[in-house]
Amino acid sequence: MGHSDAKALEAMGAYMGDMTNWRRHIHANPETAFEEVDTAAFVVERLKAFGVDEIHTGIATTGVVAVINGQGSSQRAIALRADMDALNMSENSGVEWASKRPGKHHACGHDGHTTMLLGAARHLAATRNFDGKVVLIFQPAEENEGGARVMVEEGLFKRFPVEAAFGMHNIPGIPTGQFAVRPGPFMASYDMFEITITGKGSHGAMPHHGLDPVVIGAELVQKLQTVVSRNVDPLQPAVLSVTQFHSGSAYNIIPNEAMLAGTVRCFTPEVQAQMEQRIRTLCEGTALSHGVRIEVRYERRYPPTINSAKETAFCTEIAQSLVGADKVNTDPKPAMGSEDFAWMLLEVPGCYIWIGNGADGAGSCMVHNPGYDFNDSILTTGAAYWVKLVESALPRT
Repeated sequence: MGHSDAKALEAMGAYMGDMTNWRRHIHANPETAFEEVDTAAFVVERLKAFGVDEIHTGIATTGVVAVINGQGSSQRAIALRADMDALNMSENSGVEWASKRPGKHHACGHDGHTTMLLGAARHLAATRNFDGKVVLIFQPAEENEGGARVMVEEGLFKRFPVEAAFGMHNIPGIPTGQFAVRPGPFMASYDMFEITITGKGSHGAMPHHGLDPVVIGAELVQKLQTVVSRNVDPLQPAVLSVTQFHSGSAYNIIPNEAMLAGTVRCFTPEVQAQMEQRIRTLCEGTALSHGVRIEVRYERRYPPTINSAKETAFCTEIAQSLVGADKVNTDPKPAMGSEDFAWMLLEVPGCYIWIGNGADGAGSCMVHNPGYDFNDSILTTGAAYWVKLVESALPRT
């Protein structure tokens, strides 16, 4: 471990008490997509106290962007991103700082992500041991609602041009003090579909008078299973899951309508396009063969998260210099979960890294679980990673 690496960890260690308090405050007061009013205000209050150079609010409703200028005349700029939102679910973690808001829970660790970036901001604003500009993005609505896409659409990178953007997520199951990262596709795309079959209702005893959407829906569920198994290249990972099937209201009535819904995941835009097209074609053919109307609503929520090679090699080195080469997994399996940081990576090169939340004990409880809590012991490592990244990416000459 080099001098500056020990220094970054040591400096962040001095903030450990404060960071733990911030994290637990945010955890106890969770807010969901585009409603992160108190969380954003808390972030702004801290940033003002740190003396950052610029604070911009109201981007994508509740998003906050801060700018810290380094020493020197470099015009280079990079972005660091943390998400702020919680999930609509109840918490049963049993911790003292558990959610005070019924039905809302920081079950994905965004409270920790926000805190680690705040810790780094405090240190970077105080020391400014870099030449250029760092743009700190505190993003709303990562869960399902694509807050990153909204920020990009509202001109995030036009207002704050950067040469690269970086993100980080805690992962239960990876030991504390460890990282995992890989170039190329890292997290899957997230698409959703809703299929409405409009048939013709009739008496359950006289099916010949109607066009039964339940039978047609059941047929379609089976047909959709062939999209991955018989259309997608077997060497390309892909998932299509039908997760909803709603129809009917009585034992003896064949209903007018049936609705199917589900999710599609893959790692390349080409497979994404192929799967959408195939779903539509199957629905068109089924509608034609049964003489019913089938409507497809297909939404591409998140693209695949694809790390660019150069930035990933750089981030791998940063992580290795911080915790040691043996503690950085450079060949983790890509995850079928998705991440809206992908929208930022469509605009600028960058790298998304996983930080271990713990392989046993409290830190190992999976995200999106009622018992999950972010592991405070990794706050220093995560904040030090951000500091080291900025000082190395924008070095003073």
